[in-house]
Amino acid sequence: MDDVNSTNANPEDLVLVKKRRKGIYILPNLFTLAALFGGFYAIVMSINGRFDLAAVGVFCAMVLDSLDGRVARMTNTQSAFGEQMDSLSDMVSFGAAPALIAYVWALKGLGRWGWIAAFVYCACAALRLARFNVNTAVVDKRYFQGLPSPAAAALVAGFIWVMTDLGFEGARWAWPMFVISLYAGLTMVTNVPFYSFKDVQMKRSVPFVVIVLIALAIAAINIDPPIVMFGLFVLYGLSGFVLYFWRKAKGIPTSVISTSTDEPEERGLHK
Repeated sequence: MDDVNSTNANPEDLVLVKKRRKGIYILPNLFTLAALFGGFYAIVMSINGRFDLAAVGVFCAMVLDSLDGRVARMTNTQSAFGEQMDSLSDMVSFGAAPALIAYVWALKGLGRWGWIAAFVYCACAALRLARFNVNTAVVDKRYFQGLPSPAAAALVAGFIWVMTDLGFEGARWAWPMFVISLYAGLTMVTNVPFYSFKDVQMKRSVPFVVIVLIALAIAAINIDPPIVMFGLFVLYGLSGFVLYFWRKAKGIPTSVISTSTDEPEERGLHK
């Protein structure tokens, strides 16, 4: 009798019982793939000697990388696959790509010191991203633990962009590139707090003057994009140490670990 009932079962019921196949959300992963392409494009352009375009590729990857997490939350399409995909994309765009661009542009003229500096930067980017994954739930979401990898990549690529735009050859700036690569790399693995801007609510209303200031900032960037953007990231790259010593002087804990019980909103992203 049971066999007869199972044979005459409704096909729709059998479909419901069948295990649903897992899929991949398209929209946020398209942004991640586009960011990955920006890093890959930067590597190819550096090999072809177009270092200005290589730097632009890194900056484009930064913009796209900042959007994938927000798009995922807005469309409710967060996934563990997306987090891992974002990690791998960041390693290429903000780890391997800047290191290779810096080496091809200037560091190779320093011999072993050149590839050591490039490797230190690349290794520190990997360590910074891995530490971010481990400490996601225990770090105050208002701050990054160490310099974010996109900002570190902006320091390296921005310097190359400025020098290329001014017509300088990389061989003449090998040692400054050496210093910037080491500074950006080692700062990524420090415990220095860098403001994350994650507590800025985009949905809140703001005074009219804020929109005016944003318009002025966009106009300032358009005056000379390489110099202005590199200057902004230099200020940001130094701001963490200013904040660190200010908090130390005030007796405020400098560590961002276990200072918040809230899980960061940017889970899985390495900004």
